[in-house]
Amino acid sequence: MRLGLMAVPLAFFALFFAYPVVAIVGRGLKDGGQWQFGRFGAVLGDPDIAHVLWFTVWQAAASTALTLLIALPGAYVFARFAFPGKQLLRAVVAVPFVLPTVVVGSAFLALVGRGGLLDELWGLRLDTSVWAILLAHVFFNYAVVVRTVGGLWSQLDPRQEEAARMLGAGRFEAWRRVTLPALGPAVAAAALMVFLFTFTSFGAVQILGGPTFATLEVEIYRQTAEFLDLPTAAVLTLVQFAAVLGVLALHALTVRRRESALRLVPAAQTAHRPRGRGQWALLWGTLGVITVLLIVPLAVLVERSFDGPDGYGAGFYTSLRSAASADSTFAVAPLDALWNSLAYGVAATAIALVVGGLAAAALTLPRLRAGASGRTACVSRLVRGFDALLMLPLGVSAVTVGFGFLISLDTPPLDLRASWWLVPLAQALVGVPFVVRTMLPVLRAVDGRLREAAAVLGASPWRVWREVDLPMVRRALLIAAGFAFAVSLGEFGATVFIARPDQPTLPVAVARLLGRAGELNYGQAMALSTILMVVCAAALLILERLRPLDHSGEF
Repeated sequence: MRLGLMAVPLAFFALFFAYPVVAIVGRGLKDGGQWQFGRFGAVLGDPDIAHVLWFTVWQAAASTALTLLIALPGAYVFARFAFPGKQLLRAVVAVPFVLPTVVVGSAFLALVGRGGLLDELWGLRLDTSVWAILLAHVFFNYAVVVRTVGGLWSQLDPRQEEAARMLGAGRFEAWRRVTLPALGPAVAAAALMVFLFTFTSFGAVQILGGPTFATLEVEIYRQTAEFLDLPTAAVLTLVQFAAVLGVLALHALTVRRRESALRLVPAAQTAHRPRGRGQWALLWGTLGVITVLLIVPLAVLVERSFDGPDGYGAGFYTSLRSAASADSTFAVAPLDALWNSLAYGVAATAIALVVGGLAAAALTLPRLRAGASGRTACVSRLVRGFDALLMLPLGVSAVTVGFGFLISLDTPPLDLRASWWLVPLAQALVGVPFVVRTMLPVLRAVDGRLREAAAVLGASPWRVWREVDLPMVRRALLIAAGFAFAVSLGEFGATVFIARPDQPTLPVAVARLLGRAGELNYGQAMALSTILMVVCAAALLILERLRPLDHSGEF
């Protein structure tokens, strides 16, 4: 049954991930049909490349630690506290995650660069330091920690921690010995996703780091687009593969040993109004962090979208409905990108939920017993490799994937260059890891004895899933759908290569507008960015309102 569940995800990744990436890497490392492995020594021996590798690892580790430090209190606030506007604020927190990196980089530059808000108020500039990059990464990934960790935290039975306190443990000791071990897999999953995203960071580093700082992703782009050096880009892509596989192996070794069945309860039963000065201070402190770190950069984009040549108004928005002129950036009205993004996003979310849901179910089936036959041991190794494979799209250059789609999916029976489904397939690649990592901690926390009891009573595997697993993971499924949809709305790296000129997505449209001079193009880019924020916030808010009923019959 496990292999049957793995069949669809394996086929999906083989056709739309492994095949395109292998094709583009092969083109870079082959010369006259011969593999040029000597390029590895030449590239990795370059001091400039070594510096890029060191900075990539260092800034990813620092960004991950800083994000966890700042976002974990927020995860607790959203999981345990009930306060007015909570659902709206949760949706707002997720908006930065879907914004195109070029837009966010520009927004942070307006805040911390020359003539920015900090420069005007205190004469402080951060655009020439690594702090601007780290803060931008926290801005992007705050929602990853809040939703991944908070989703499980909100369903942990608080009576377990209360029992520890009744036995004499202090508040912190009870949290450290009871709650923290239970949250371990979710924290590790969030840290893994943040590390992979920051390890492959592109737009924020390119804009805020300038010529001083470069990640592997930035260097791959430079070697591909600026220097046309595909062999060097191919070597760096394989280095990314090796690094990501190493991180995933470490994650598997350190986290899986700590997984255990947890007592889960409906989220509505664990949330309460803050009690005491400490909890109120934590709530207001979290709201302050969200305001300064997340809302202020978004407010800059909104303000600029209304700041026209004749003063504040909706001129940039009304111009989005006009069909493009002969010398314009678009062959269609820029507003058409909104409808394209929504259609692509729905399709990509559906694909990601099917592929990711099957993958998560396969990974949470009862584990194989030690000392089994050689065939069983082989299947066990296959499952471990399958788990690592699911995360690879987060650690591979989007430039590589986009070019790979162009050069590999161009011949029958996989000639998809003119297919509408090409963009959702590329977007779903990035959505699947979020579906899997969001659902795994909850699925693995379900007591396996419940499944066994249902099976003994004659329930089919499908009915066991429907009657036992689904009621407990519906909330995680909705969170996963929100992540997949949000990721599809903001995906840019691969989409920019494969989206048709007459069917651009919102991020592609924003990048095209920012790439052309003129106040109108810049204003329209800010207007489209604001629309993207609003659409994402509305979609995530709807998902918050569609939470499953708890045992009391209330949402």
